[in-house]
Amino acid sequence: MRKNFGKKTWMYPLPVLIIGTYGEDGTPDAMNAAWGGIYDTGKVVLCLSEGHKTTANIKARGAFTVSFADQEHLVASDYVGIVSANKEPDKLAKAGFHTTKSEFVDAPLIDELPMALECRLDKINEDGNVIGEIVNVSVEESILNEEGTVDLTKWHPITFDSVHNTYTTLGETVGKAFHDGKAI
Repeated sequence: MRKNFGKKTWMYPLPVLIIGTYGEDGTPDAMNAAWGGIYDTGKVVLCLSEGHKTTANIKARGAFTVSFADQEHLVASDYVGIVSANKEPDKLAKAGFHTTKSEFVDAPLIDELPMALECRLDKINEDGNVIGEIVNVSVEESILNEEGTVDLTKWHPITFDSVHNTYTTLGETVGKAFHDGKAI
C-alpha cells in the first residue's frame, strides 16, 4: 500500500553542490546549493534565487565552479549555505575553506573539496536558472583509483535528504550501469 504526500520537492539523491565564485572586487565566495545537476551534455543547471551574492557574481564574472561537498567537510559546507555573503563577506575563511583560482574559468576552486566542475556561464533561462558549460573537471589525485578515475571508497560525497533535512553519504556499489539489465 502506498501513502500519498501530495506535491513535494523530494528527489533522491540530491548532490550537495558548493558553488564557487568571485565577487566584483575579486573576493572568493561559495554557497551551498542543493538544487542543481546535469542540464545537457557538458552543461549544468543551478536553481539559484536572484538575491544570492553568488547569482550576482556569476552574472558579473560569467563563471563559477561546482564542487561536491563531502562528509569530511560537512560542517563547513553547511555553513556556507546558511550564511549569506551579502551579510558575511568573510564566510569562506570562517568556514575554514581556502581557494585557488581555476586555470580554466574566472572562479575559485575550493581546495578542501577534491572534485569540481569548472564552468562558464552559458545563459540564465526564463525561470532564472543558471546554466553553465563545463569547461573542465578537476579531481585531486588522492581520490583516484589505479585506473585514474574517481574512487568512491576514497571519497565520501554527501547528498541532501530533503524529506528529513539531513545529509547522507553515498553507499556501496550494487550494480553495473548499461550492463546488468542485459541479463533479462
